[in-house]
Amino acid sequence: MQEKVNVVIIGAGFGGFQAVKKLARQKNFKITLIDKTNHHLFQPLLYQVATAVLSPADIAIPSRSLTEKYENVTVIMDEVTRIDKENKSVYFDGRSLKYDFLILAMGAQTGYFGHDEWKKYTSGLKNLPDALEIRKRLLLSFEEAENHPEDARKLLKYIIIGGGPTGVEVAGSIAELSRVIIKKDFRNIDTSKAEIILIEGGSDLVPSFDRKLSVYTKRQLEKRGVNVMLNARVSNVEDKKIYVNTHEGQKIIEGNIIIWAAGVEPVNLTQTLGTSLDRSKRVIVNQYCQIEGYDNVFVIGDMSDYRQANGKPLPGVGSVAMQQGRYVAKFIINKFKGKQTPPFRFLDKGNMATIGRKNAIAEYRSLKMTGLIGWFAWLFVHLYYMVGFKNKISILITWIWSYLTFGAGARVIQDPINSKSKEDSLH
Repeated sequence: MQEKVNVVIIGAGFGGFQAVKKLARQKNFKITLIDKTNHHLFQPLLYQVATAVLSPADIAIPSRSLTEKYENVTVIMDEVTRIDKENKSVYFDGRSLKYDFLILAMGAQTGYFGHDEWKKYTSGLKNLPDALEIRKRLLLSFEEAENHPEDARKLLKYIIIGGGPTGVEVAGSIAELSRVIIKKDFRNIDTSKAEIILIEGGSDLVPSFDRKLSVYTKRQLEKRGVNVMLNARVSNVEDKKIYVNTHEGQKIIEGNIIIWAAGVEPVNLTQTLGTSLDRSKRVIVNQYCQIEGYDNVFVIGDMSDYRQANGKPLPGVGSVAMQQGRYVAKFIINKFKGKQTPPFRFLDKGNMATIGRKNAIAEYRSLKMTGLIGWFAWLFVHLYYMVGFKNKISILITWIWSYLTFGAGARVIQDPINSKSKEDSLH
């Protein structure tokens, strides 16, 4: 009997899961998927969990459910601590696992540009715990303001740092929540007076988009009451306070909740691989997504630096990770069969981001879409790439309900409020 090919995939995100699906069809392959969570997460919709539109189960599905039909796939919930490339082994939980091929697809984590001390004062948005923490703090801020209307102005002040798609979507969603969805739910406060400040260090929001779309985005956010600050670079973050350098000098801005959407960086394991990294600590890979000197180790998605023909690295978006995941799986299959595989080529499928209810921006090559048309395009693409039939139906129903009734369906605060959290919020 022919010995099976052992493929270890670390990370159950977009790239890792695409590789699993393609490799699992090969009966001579044994695939082990390792992730420190037990689910595949649809990260583009995390902001909707954070702002109480969707529940966690709408955008996350257990990895074991996704792989149950593949008998040659084993799922391990654990965190890899070390990789021995010479002995072809990965280490976790005090034990090791051998591989013939290794795919690293662990994604990224919130990055603070060397200021890790800011982490304790801000909330990132890269995983479900992040989103649930923001949701809890956001909903509690309204409840506390209702109980202490004299402090409402201070309690209902939110700062979002970073004007990329995530920052724009969070700002627009909080504005919609406070000004429309929950406006009639409270008696002692006017939630529409919540102050939402979006900070961007550059001259445009969503700088990866065409500038006309950037200008449109800023105008639409301002119509929703968001205070957009451009060319404003954060120099320091303290408890409920940020320091911003602008053309007019340094400003101090206070806020009850500070959300960090300004940057990401690869997971810490990349720095232990003993291979070349770029300035952002991403692993530099060749045209086949392999690391230097090891043709059986592949790095894909947010933790890799893949240079295009023009010398620019591929963006850290889901479509890159998915295409790389399928490519690497095909490369491994072809190598097993003795076939050659051409270098990886990324097919750009455009960009899109929501601004608010029935309003989004989208671009594909020369095609630009805004408003309701852009929103429908965004809706279609996100539903198409959602994993699991149940999730698609659940999200579609939730969105239709929210669209027709202006309701948000996930506003349950699970942790009871205590005296310390009250004191921390008020002071």
